[in-house]
Amino acid sequence: MKITKLTTFIVPPRWCFLKVETDQGVTGWGEPVVEGRAHTVAAAVDELSDYLIGKDPRNIEDIWTVLYRGGFYRGGAVHMSALAGIDQALWDIKGKALGVSVSDLLGGQVRDKIRVYSWIGGDRPADTARAAKDAVARGFTAVKMNGTEELQFVDSFEKVDLALANVAAVRDAVGPNVGIGVDFHGRVHKPMAKVLMKELDPYKLMFIEEPVLSENYEALKELAPLTSTPIALGERLFSRWDFKRVLSEGYVDIIQPDASHAGGITETRKIANMAEAYDVALALHCPLGPIALAACLQLDAVCYNAFIQEQSLGIHYNESNDLLDYVRDPGVFDYDQGFVKIPNGPGLGIEINEEYVIERAAIGHRWRNPIWRHADGSFAEW
Repeated sequence: MKITKLTTFIVPPRWCFLKVETDQGVTGWGEPVVEGRAHTVAAAVDELSDYLIGKDPRNIEDIWTVLYRGGFYRGGAVHMSALAGIDQALWDIKGKALGVSVSDLLGGQVRDKIRVYSWIGGDRPADTARAAKDAVARGFTAVKMNGTEELQFVDSFEKVDLALANVAAVRDAVGPNVGIGVDFHGRVHKPMAKVLMKELDPYKLMFIEEPVLSENYEALKELAPLTSTPIALGERLFSRWDFKRVLSEGYVDIIQPDASHAGGITETRKIANMAEAYDVALALHCPLGPIALAACLQLDAVCYNAFIQEQSLGIHYNESNDLLDYVRDPGVFDYDQGFVKIPNGPGLGIEINEEYVIERAAIGHRWRNPIWRHADGSFAEW
């Protein structure tokens, strides 16, 4: 079997899909994207394709190694996301060729479903409590929200009080037994993180996510003792080497690699296994499309330390298209009482509606992060 063609599709709301074709008629799909840099990642896929044409797609480990190590400059968001989408598509091809799921190829399932959480907003806190109640009414047993608006390095306790009031309203709305993740989104600097993390303890959160930016990981040594809440981090880390120090120095309780950013199924599995050796939990990041979610679920099926899965159904980014629009059978993601079943069809276990992908790719997107500024005019982390 040989790879004959790679085609990327920039589709709304902010995704990039990849189709890899072979000379035996078996095709695979991946989702190589960096939110806000989709066209850049598509260009990186095109550059990597020079090596791929004519190669046997089933030699996944060797292909991954060459695509990672074969360039003098390696790693980072764009390179690893391009590699991720290619890797997902290769696993999809291999599973389809053999008639088994990716999880079967990876050794078989340790679970047949996984708990999922619903995003409820919080960027500009309004109606977050109502959104949380709605999510619980739809069967979700866990929700995640952004914890704050923009914060200066040292900011007012008025903003701290607003953040606490927002979390308190959600806790009151859903009761004591629903999991609540609070995402600082890297927009909180160490001085204010010290305050917020301590003050949030009474609300018995499921986790605090990205309390500081990943590049400020050394601050976690000071912050971790201030809270009994698990600390989650990792959506902006892209390889084993990025996660190595965070894990070895014991700064986090939950890692959140993204299978569309962290080198795909091959690399994310290795990161998850590293974390298990440190007794650290896995909650894969995935506010993306159906191919990315399918890849995550195949990993959740085989990673013992996975405990919950992010998913984008109904997320505020998905205005023009939603998670299920691009799959032929929306029932493949069977949400039930806060869990989603692991797709068990061949490959990634989903069938992409290629005609609709082509139709929407004609529309495309140029999604960009919001740009925030503080009252003094300086840039604010989003």
